[in-house]
Amino acid sequence: MLNHFSRNTILFVFMIGTFAIGMTEYVVTGLLTQFSEDLDVPLSATGMLLSVYAISVAVFGPILRILTLKNSQRKLLIVFASVFTISNIIAATAPNFEVLLASRLIAASIHAPFFGLCMSIAVDISEPNKRTSAIAAVQGGLTVAVMLGVPFGALIGGVLDWRVVFWIIALFGFITLIGVAIVTPRAVQREAPALLKELSMLKNKTVVLVLAMIIFGYSGVFVAYTFNEPMLREISGFGVTGVTVSLLAFGIGAVLANTLAGRIIPINLTRSLLISLFSLGIILFAFTFLLEIPVLAVGVSFLFGAGVFGTAPLLNSKIIIAAKESPTLSGTITASTFNLVNALGAAIGSALLGRELGYTSITFIAGAIIFFGLIIMVITSRVEDRSLFE
Repeated sequence: MLNHFSRNTILFVFMIGTFAIGMTEYVVTGLLTQFSEDLDVPLSATGMLLSVYAISVAVFGPILRILTLKNSQRKLLIVFASVFTISNIIAATAPNFEVLLASRLIAASIHAPFFGLCMSIAVDISEPNKRTSAIAAVQGGLTVAVMLGVPFGALIGGVLDWRVVFWIIALFGFITLIGVAIVTPRAVQREAPALLKELSMLKNKTVVLVLAMIIFGYSGVFVAYTFNEPMLREISGFGVTGVTVSLLAFGIGAVLANTLAGRIIPINLTRSLLISLFSLGIILFAFTFLLEIPVLAVGVSFLFGAGVFGTAPLLNSKIIIAAKESPTLSGTITASTFNLVNALGAAIGSALLGRELGYTSITFIAGAIIFFGLIIMVITSRVEDRSLFE
């Protein structure tokens, strides 16, 4: 199935694609003021660029993948990379806020299917004990985007113009398009995927429990992460430099933890998730207290990034490996679910802040949600079919 391209080459191309998509999703957080001033819209309205993206991923991603279920994986990756590139060109040339918003909607629609296809192919070309590392490699593009792409994009937007950022992302999209066209295996499916069979993953108790854990547990991450930057400013007293260093520490922690997560063999996924979720909950409980001391603020930012992105590839792997009956759709549904909880967590955090709760209360609630997810994972460990991960 690998043709004449190595597994690492294919995974590297996929990482470029997920880096570009991750940068598109998150870079706008550092450009909201520029959007407001240049496109003459209220700053509050620019938040729609985030919420519309997350909702589009969650809703349209699975629908698009279902509609294209019988199409060639390689052709789909080429089409999705093309749509992504065009959508960012539209963003770069947007004459008004409405067009920019529409470009976000288009880009988001291919987010989950692209991630899902990349993870599915990555698993197919990997030996059983390397499936986790393959999924972590695909996820790695997103973590690098968080570490480097987002702050670099915000810097470029500040020094030059926000439109330049989207031109750069479009360039990465074009590179991805050329890359997937060249290296993606031309696998011939023995039989076309059947929708009902693919959807049967929702009858798999392990898959359902892990999805429930992501929705009702991992969403706690975004309750706190949404307000990471203002917490660093108000509690730690950081200016631009301090915030940048802390966000960079978050990204470094994310990349390192994602890399380590990739070394965990499938049979150890559940135990590793239990440890990771427990650690993440503790980090959130201690978060605002440690932010009061600048040096510790940078350290806890590193730990927060490690906890968030060390857990995500394990959850991805857990679902994709367990859902053997749904090799085509499982990755897309997983990616959509993560974006659903992104929007859900942000909404919860905003609602709590709107009720004038302090940041300490918000991070405590975020930690409590994580521990609720830990309970779900304990239940999962008792009822799951361990043979799926051998």
